[in-house]
Amino acid sequence: MSSAKPRIAVYTGSFDPITLGHLNVIERAADLVDKLVVGVGINVGKQPMFTIDERVDLVKKACKHVKNIDVRKFDGLAVGFVRECGARVMVRGVRPLQDIEAEFTMMLANRQLDAGIETVLLMADKEFAHVSSTLIKQIAPLAGDEELSHFVPKVVITQLRAKMKKNGDENSPSEKIAEKKAKVK
Repeated sequence: MSSAKPRIAVYTGSFDPITLGHLNVIERAADLVDKLVVGVGINVGKQPMFTIDERVDLVKKACKHVKNIDVRKFDGLAVGFVRECGARVMVRGVRPLQDIEAEFTMMLANRQLDAGIETVLLMADKEFAHVSSTLIKQIAPLAGDEELSHFVPKVVITQLRAKMKKNGDENSPSEKIAEKKAKVK
């Protein structure tokens, strides 16, 4: 039996909602380590669509096929959460160019807060490079379920529709398109 310490990494984000890009990074990061902790946190710069508990639940459901992950909520600084998890590696998913500058700045700040934690950047696969939670929130009211399935796990679509309905966006995508066409005529 080996006495080597397990390789633990932490991937943090707001996951509001989790996208196929997030899932792609989670699956690939999980292949690199013995245990991946997915930390669902709060982005103070954004108004969330889903509560933190709803987001944790969606991440768990979307990732149920990934056996070596643990999904947890956290508050505070990500670097503190990484320490709390007993990890020394923080995984960050990046999209081409648009995320690099912000992630580089965050990586430098995290190194100042704890030089013992390394940040590993994983580029989302090309088919997910443009996908963001913000994009999902923008297109969801107009896109059909089949179209949304190109961007988010299927388990998210039902919850997304329910949340939109609860927030007063009750028309289906096809009804909205029909309304727009009627206005044009």
